[in-house]
Amino acid sequence: MKIRHGQLAYCTNIHPANTWAETMGVLETKVLAVRDQLGREPHDPPFAIGLRLGGRAATELLQADHLACFGDWLARTNTCVFTINGFPHGDFHGARVKEQAFLPDWSNPTRVGYTRDLFRILAALLPVGGEGSVSTLPGAHKSFQADESIVRRHLTDMAQWIEDLSQHHGLDLHLGLEPEPFGMIENTAECLEFFERLADDSPDADVLLRRIGINYDACHFAIQHESADEALDALATSGIRISKIHLSNAIRIDPRDPDAIAALRAFDEPVYFHQVVARRADGSLQRFADLSEFLQSGITADFDDARVHFHIPLGAMPEAPLQSTIDHTADVLRWTARHPEACRHYEIETYTWSVLPDALRQPLVQQIAGEYRWVLAQCSE
Repeated sequence: MKIRHGQLAYCTNIHPANTWAETMGVLETKVLAVRDQLGREPHDPPFAIGLRLGGRAATELLQADHLACFGDWLARTNTCVFTINGFPHGDFHGARVKEQAFLPDWSNPTRVGYTRDLFRILAALLPVGGEGSVSTLPGAHKSFQADESIVRRHLTDMAQWIEDLSQHHGLDLHLGLEPEPFGMIENTAECLEFFERLADDSPDADVLLRRIGINYDACHFAIQHESADEALDALATSGIRISKIHLSNAIRIDPRDPDAIAALRAFDEPVYFHQVVARRADGSLQRFADLSEFLQSGITADFDDARVHFHIPLGAMPEAPLQSTIDHTADVLRWTARHPEACRHYEIETYTWSVLPDALRQPLVQQIAGEYRWVLAQCSE
């Protein structure tokens, strides 16, 4: 789907699927149902899919004639793929994910091979002259204490590999590192410093900055209490490519309110990391690795604002006393309207449907369609 600034999709990581057969089942049922819910007509431009492929599904798709059959299916259903979420390599639903979402990290050659597979898939699906993106984890999780020099070497090698693949196929392909709380890079300042080190390592800084960039997740930057305008200005000014923008929304509370703390307990669940970044009146921040740690800390009254990494649907405001970071997401879209060449790939990414409290959960297809409508309404203002 087109928006004023580029292409828009929703990320299929909201649907449980580990094999290629399971992924194809999701595409044939859920994705086409969302398309139809939005009233798409046969003569409309292709409906864009934000594809999530884990390592197993990517390997299976590249085998035998699956990829050719998938290309035929895309043409037959008037759909297309321009971006792939390559952050979680393994299972992403049902059992504990948390730190497993960061494995293997970019110090591990398995991550390199998996990411190359995703680009091979994109290169086979995109038309000549097309643009394709893959989003990935921000190097590693800080707790892993991964060797950053190995991470940087793998990324600089990847930049040249993507450059060669792009030139061979006549495409513009790029990889976006997705900053997240407790990631190797998690905020604007760390992005700028990390990319300086990457550029110093690279034999060709121009190739590096053309093929490696940032996947700007609105939820993640809002959690860090950052201004969208300031963060995006800093990235653009530094020459860091904004590879993709995740349109996402997080929970926000006043931690001095006991009712807000009580309401927050409904979001403490065992599958995903829900990092918390709390701000004191003097502007200093304290980070908690998970929501349970924050709730058990007993120091909530020390803070005047807290943001929780729990993706909630765009436009679906939680009941008071809970709040959201939706203003940050709206600011991102306003910034891109002023800088239309800064990024062309946009993805709705609310993967938490299965763990949302009942008060925020709508029927899945209806929820996703509602998020599209919220984004399109913002872009029409």
